Amino acid sequence: MVGAEGVRIPLRDDGDGLFTGPAGPARAGAPDSYQLEIAWPQARQRCADPYAFGPLLPAPALAALAAGDWRAARDWLGAQLASVDGVAGLRCAVWAPNARRVAVVGDFNSWDARRHGMRRRHEAGVWELFIPDVAAGERYKFAVTDATGAIRLRADPHARRAELPPATASVVDDPAPYPWTDGDWMLGRGGRHQPNAPIAIYEVHAGSWLAPDGQGCPWRLLADKLPAYAASMGFTHVELMPIMEHPFGGSWGYQPLGLFAPSARLGTPAGFAHFVDRCHAAGVGVILDWVPAHFPDDPHGLARFDGTALYEYDDPREGYHPDWHTQVYNLGRTEVRAFMVASALHWLQRFHVDGLRVDAVASMLYRDYSRQPGEWIPNRHGGRENLEAVDFLRVLNQTVRDEVPDAMMIAEESTAWPGVTAAVADGGLGFHYKWNMGWMHDTLRYLAEDPVHRKYHHAGLTFSMVYAYAERYVLPLSHDEVVHGKGSLLRKMQGDAAARFAALRAYLGYMWAHPGKKLLFMGGEIAQAAEWNHDTPLDWNQLDDPARKGMQRLVGDLNRLYRAQPALHARDADPAGFAWVVLDDADNSVVAFLRTDGVSQLLAISNFTPVTRTGYRVGVPLAGRWAEVLNTDAGGYGGADSGNLGLARTHAAAAHGHMQSLELTLPALSTLYFTHQGD
Repeated sequence: MVGAEGVRIPLRDDGDGLFTGPAGPARAGAPDSYQLEIAWPQARQRCADPYAFGPLLPAPALAALAAGDWRAARDWLGAQLASVDGVAGLRCAVWAPNARRVAVVGDFNSWDARRHGMRRRHEAGVWELFIPDVAAGERYKFAVTDATGAIRLRADPHARRAELPPATASVVDDPAPYPWTDGDWMLGRGGRHQPNAPIAIYEVHAGSWLAPDGQGCPWRLLADKLPAYAASMGFTHVELMPIMEHPFGGSWGYQPLGLFAPSARLGTPAGFAHFVDRCHAAGVGVILDWVPAHFPDDPHGLARFDGTALYEYDDPREGYHPDWHTQVYNLGRTEVRAFMVASALHWLQRFHVDGLRVDAVASMLYRDYSRQPGEWIPNRHGGRENLEAVDFLRVLNQTVRDEVPDAMMIAEESTAWPGVTAAVADGGLGFHYKWNMGWMHDTLRYLAEDPVHRKYHHAGLTFSMVYAYAERYVLPLSHDEVVHGKGSLLRKMQGDAAARFAALRAYLGYMWAHPGKKLLFMGGEIAQAAEWNHDTPLDWNQLDDPARKGMQRLVGDLNRLYRAQPALHARDADPAGFAWVVLDDADNSVVAFLRTDGVSQLLAISNFTPVTRTGYRVGVPLAGRWAEVLNTDAGGYGGADSGNLGLARTHAAAAHGHMQSLELTLPALSTLYFTHQGD
């Protein structure tokens, strides 16, 4: 030990790694009153003594952690660079109430668990330690000794940065704030998320959208390419499949363990911030998939973190997920809820993310989800609802509305649970939007039928309007529909190559006219032939094919028309914005409906048979000229260029409840849009 006056005092070895000696009566225990000088085989090291510092977490913070305050979890847990008593270093705190001992190990102490044992704060079950002279970029873990004496090295649950997989250490993050340039976007984004706004989402797996160029951070490459592409295609947002750190790349991020750390596969946290900033500069919002339902049991992760079921339920009937062989978060614990809410707010606040799409909500809501009788435990009322998860989702969504009121929360919820998008105050879950999985499955099943048989399955096209206003919906054509042998969107269509392209164009036209926000998984816009493979980039070279280039042009035009025509979005959540015109023409597989914002009118009509129908009469509410503003059979999209030469005029022939009608040509496998142009 070296005293304040430079006097060296040898320390006595008391055994078991404990050394003692006098620090001086005047400033005993003060961190600047002495330093340690350590003689290693190859060098000497002088540093402040970690044990010269007093308690780190103040009493109010400990009380808040014990009460489940997400702000306390965000601000105090994990390893964060800080200055304590004028000394720079790493302030560490971890929740492990049932551990016998916890130590910090890392590059700064040769991964020796004897050197930096942590102090236990019994009030909150938290262990803490300040380690001087640690710098950003150094790796670390917590060495947790359980009740049996077994020592396991655990990644930091609150780590802001992680080591590149398959390595599993946490990395000390640089706390320097990112120099954001998106002030104008942030001020105006709330209006872009309203139910009357056009929202068209491009779903992306960041690791396979482009082939890596081998020159540094993939985030930089994506920032250079993806925002401009999404903007040029007319999308309002990109949605990234989970980018939180995850051990297994084949999980696509849906089995994360680093709920605060962008995956090192894609670069640094600063690189991700740069990507978001460039998206906003291009006028494109960023939504992240976020997974609060379950986590994997990798040995460096959360499973039995301190030797007990801490983050998960102990009973496998509650704590084991049979579909994914993962652990289920125990959302009845206040500390776990605080951990999850802190993670959600971390992405929204630190990284300016515009919304979260919450994965697998249905699996959270039901205790018997994917379980057979006897494999689940009823709630306290004897029912199947997971009351803890329901309460958590309400708290989560209300917290987001309070803290980041202009952000979106979107539920992937596949059942008929009532009030998913209803306000918490009204008994709902509080999401802003819900994926319409029923629409997706019904329409894809319909299009998988041979056109000859579609008349027997006509409800697949129309049933969605029975419940279209029960929630605020996003219509998804997601990644889940183009993997695991399901075939690409193009391969789901029936017939020869030309018929498949035509049917897909007609389907997308129908989708963009249907009430609800839009989501399309990458590759759908170029009619990629193969299923999506997370290990290979999209087949961009296929754009040499005019049919695929035409599909891409169609999706761009659909987005631009959708955004430019208030009739297509302004009353998405209002039944007054939609009216059936042709509902029951199953024999011809034709549907037609009107969209309106109360001022303008848009007629959409789809023909899902490979037969051109001439002289097809459709009633309309206004007399005069109707411009054909979109025809999915147009030559520029790869179609046969059949249609109505851009214009149709009404006849004084009543039809479908209207006093006048249009006599139209409906190209084979097509969707047409008409807007009223006046008398």
